[in-house]
Amino acid sequence: MQLEKFYKNKRIFITGHTGFKGSWLTSCLLNFGAKVMGFSQIDERIKHYKKICYYKKVKNVYSDILNYKDLKQKILKFNPQIIIHLAAQSLVSISYKDPYKTIETNVVGTLNIINISREIKNLKSLLVITSDKCYHNKELIRGYNENDPLGGDDPYSASKASAEFVFNAYSKSFFRHQKKFGFASARAGNVIGGGDWSNDRLIPDCVKSIENKKKFVIRNPKSTRPWQHVLEPVSGYLFLAKKLYEDKKKYSGSWNFGPSLRETIEVKDVAKLFFGFIGISKKVFIKKGKFKEANLLKLNSNKAINILKWKSKWNMKKSIQETARWYKDYLEKKNIKLTLNNQIKEYFSIKKDND
Repeated sequence: MQLEKFYKNKRIFITGHTGFKGSWLTSCLLNFGAKVMGFSQIDERIKHYKKICYYKKVKNVYSDILNYKDLKQKILKFNPQIIIHLAAQSLVSISYKDPYKTIETNVVGTLNIINISREIKNLKSLLVITSDKCYHNKELIRGYNENDPLGGDDPYSASKASAEFVFNAYSKSFFRHQKKFGFASARAGNVIGGGDWSNDRLIPDCVKSIENKKKFVIRNPKSTRPWQHVLEPVSGYLFLAKKLYEDKKKYSGSWNFGPSLRETIEVKDVAKLFFGFIGISKKVFIKKGKFKEANLLKLNSNKAINILKWKSKWNMKKSIQETARWYKDYLEKKNIKLTLNNQIKEYFSIKKDND
């Protein structure tokens, strides 16, 4: 398998490695035999990271992405060949409660990584992960492509658009004049999968309603999102980082990683499918949200499909089913670390061992 062969013994530096996406990305790279250093701040996500990831195989650094001096020291000492920047305040709801911290973390944190990357001796790929919410959302049915205007009417979306502006400025002003490494930003849609425990997110709220034996409440039942299993964008990130390593000129730029535009499903139907796959009957209650959220958001991933030759493997139903499988094992107190790694092996067609 080409990714497994490529990443074996590569030095990869990941920010935000203890988060939801970061844990899956780190676990994928460990399955590929990569040498990983992770950089994340100390918070409640660490205990979940340690439950689902073989964290002792990782060089874990617990610090703040805003601590420029410490970040630079750790990166330069590790001397990575690939950097994947995921660290962020990732929730719209939190951005309303603490807009300053959200914008500072997402913009200045990205700036720190980008600026330090210019000094790394053996760097070959720099990948900055933002969000589908970086687009100026006019709720277009056609789906947003990489050339559409950026913007944001809430603090989170504005922070992600701003991070993209910073990345673009460095790309045009500095990176395009050097021949050392490829550079790209990646935008993905709403991601589901095992190990997500964030507040005000659909699947975690479903699971919490089961655990706490409480009614299940959703804010915007008819909203649609580009739902995809976490392994879909993670595979895109890994594929893109590899391409950047091999051909800087051809693959540098911005990329979308989303599900097929033909697949649309409303929030209430995602919840119903999830409960069905878990094997639990739950009535869905509706409560008006406290903050504004877009009703429609779609990504157009044709660039990644046509140029990178990347495509989704799991449709929405399969993504929801695999997500339910993980949480069902969690609720039944099974080995969720093994479940997660088996899902990675199945997705990437890696030969299973006796973990």
